[in-house]
Amino acid sequence: MNHWFWRSVLKIMGWKTDGRMPSDIKKAVIISAPHTSSWDFVVGWMTFHVADVNIRFLIKAELFKGPLGLLITKLGGIPVERGKKNNMIDQMKDLFNTNESVYVVITPEGSRKKVTQWKKGFYMIAMETGVPIACSFIDYGPKTGGIGPVIIPSGDFDKDLKIIQDFYRDKKAKHPERFNLSGI
Repeated sequence: MNHWFWRSVLKIMGWKTDGRMPSDIKKAVIISAPHTSSWDFVVGWMTFHVADVNIRFLIKAELFKGPLGLLITKLGGIPVERGKKNNMIDQMKDLFNTNESVYVVITPEGSRKKVTQWKKGFYMIAMETGVPIACSFIDYGPKTGGIGPVIIPSGDFDKDLKIIQDFYRDKKAKHPERFNLSGI
């Protein structure tokens, strides 16, 4: 379905969108935060479609069982075996190398629960594949979702992370007690 339909659904739910993917960016790792509720996925997925960004997303492999797995695959899901060493960076290299345009969404928190620090996989994938990092958000304060700054990774994780932290600092999570920005 096209973006006007999803914009209408978001509007009925009281949400609006803000920001778009720059037209010259054809491939990116998109980080999405805060991630404290399953609703983040629902609102985020619609927000990306309003912005005409056809996404793929990393999601825990346990959800790929049964009919739900078929739906998640159709929506763009890529299973991740958590707690196991895997070749996710190699898989992402293949994905980015074999597609003219691809956007992969990663929740750097890796969980809806409160975490002490974000996972660095998004950064490693961006560095290894040579693609930028786009910051997407779901902000429950003004009920706005969208795409913010696009960062070209410099190789200096701490420096780039400071830019990312500054962007997310004023974003309100559905469950604010679960969103930890200070421990990144």
